[in-house]
Amino acid sequence: MTSLSSAVALPSSCRACPAGGSRRARMVVTRAAASSPKLPNGRRLRVAVVGGGPAGGAAAEALAKGGVETVLIERKMDNCKPCGGAIPLCMVSEFDLPLDLVDRKVRKMKMISPSNVAVDIGRTLAPHEYIGMVRREVLDAYLRSRAQSAGAEVVNGLFLRYEAPKEPNGSYVVHYNHYDSSNGKIGGEKRSFEVDAIVGADGANSRVAKDMGAGDYEYAIAFQERVKIPDDKMVYYEERAEMYVGDDVSPDFYGWVFPKCDHVAVGTGTVTHKADIKKFQAATRLRAKDKIEGGKIIRVEAHPIPEHPRPKRVSGRVTLVGDAAGYVTKCSGEGIYFAAKSGRMCAEAIVAGSANGTRMVEESDLRKYLAEFDRLYWPTYKVLDILQKVFYRSNAAREAFVEMCADDYVQKMTFDSYLYKRVVPGNPLDDIKLAVNTIGSLVRATALRREMEKVTL
Repeated sequence: MTSLSSAVALPSSCRACPAGGSRRARMVVTRAAASSPKLPNGRRLRVAVVGGGPAGGAAAEALAKGGVETVLIERKMDNCKPCGGAIPLCMVSEFDLPLDLVDRKVRKMKMISPSNVAVDIGRTLAPHEYIGMVRREVLDAYLRSRAQSAGAEVVNGLFLRYEAPKEPNGSYVVHYNHYDSSNGKIGGEKRSFEVDAIVGADGANSRVAKDMGAGDYEYAIAFQERVKIPDDKMVYYEERAEMYVGDDVSPDFYGWVFPKCDHVAVGTGTVTHKADIKKFQAATRLRAKDKIEGGKIIRVEAHPIPEHPRPKRVSGRVTLVGDAAGYVTKCSGEGIYFAAKSGRMCAEAIVAGSANGTRMVEESDLRKYLAEFDRLYWPTYKVLDILQKVFYRSNAAREAFVEMCADDYVQKMTFDSYLYKRVVPGNPLDDIKLAVNTIGSLVRATALRREMEKVTL
């Protein structure tokens, strides 16, 4: 076993950001708790970030910029997660993302009901507003590269397990398989190193979460096909995405067609009927048939997506971020922004608690990140959870949901909340009107369901 610095050749000096960098690049000196002991021999705090997606990349960058010795372990550097790839407008500026990472700027969203009633959404968007569409393999690689430029060491390896310290302020031992094509070992070379804290950003099947006893959660299976369609058909999706709802495409989620750089992503997901996912995918393709006809499937992807936060997200000096923590919203299935945001918030809490890497962190430092994340985003998760329970429960309710989406006030409130990641306060009179319309839609949906049941019987 070796120290982190010798295992991955990390420099021990404090890492500052290059001059002239972004507003996030400047190192901020912070004050640690009085009880937090100084690290011996002038060494820096050592943190392992497990997982190189948006959560891991954002965490590693913020840690390295904050003076923390950081190693990021990622198993698959070209990973293509089956993800719709939608990011809110605020993420582009907040995370200083270059615009060439955005494949498509979606300004038109078509919501299609079980009976194929289509509603166009996006009329309330300002000219500069859009939903960004990215490819995960491109975004993830960029964030890892930026973390590496900030001073983090990026290691191609598979995390195996960690050993907890046997004494207060002792080191955690991280065990992993190191992948190096030059050593000729197909399965990787087993290695280990010591750290002071671990950030688990290793997705829904998190091994870090398993080691820390974080508990189980409900998860959805997402299935997606990347389809190269003819150029004339691609024009339709230039600034447009589609969402299909109905029992045929998913009993508890939705099907989608999202545009990428030169192809579309066609997919669906479900929590309750995982064994039928391919049947739902076939139905999604059938619904979109006229618009993707003649297309060639160039990649097939499947992955679990968490449905709610894990029962435990911190234990000692180990914590979870992103999908590993369960930060995916109900109803929309959004997770990229919340992954990156939680990774950065966690890292900033560690930097603050360690006084820029000069002191040991404690569990209380990590809990500050959890408290702030929950304070900011719990209302969003709760609202979307309620929407899913109300409107995804039957085809009739989905018809009502699509009908509601035709309302300009609903569209404005929805897009403002999504694009800027805040629960937007509404106009009281419009809220009353919306409540009446919602009740009316649900009443009509209930009547429709009863009539449909009669026909079925």
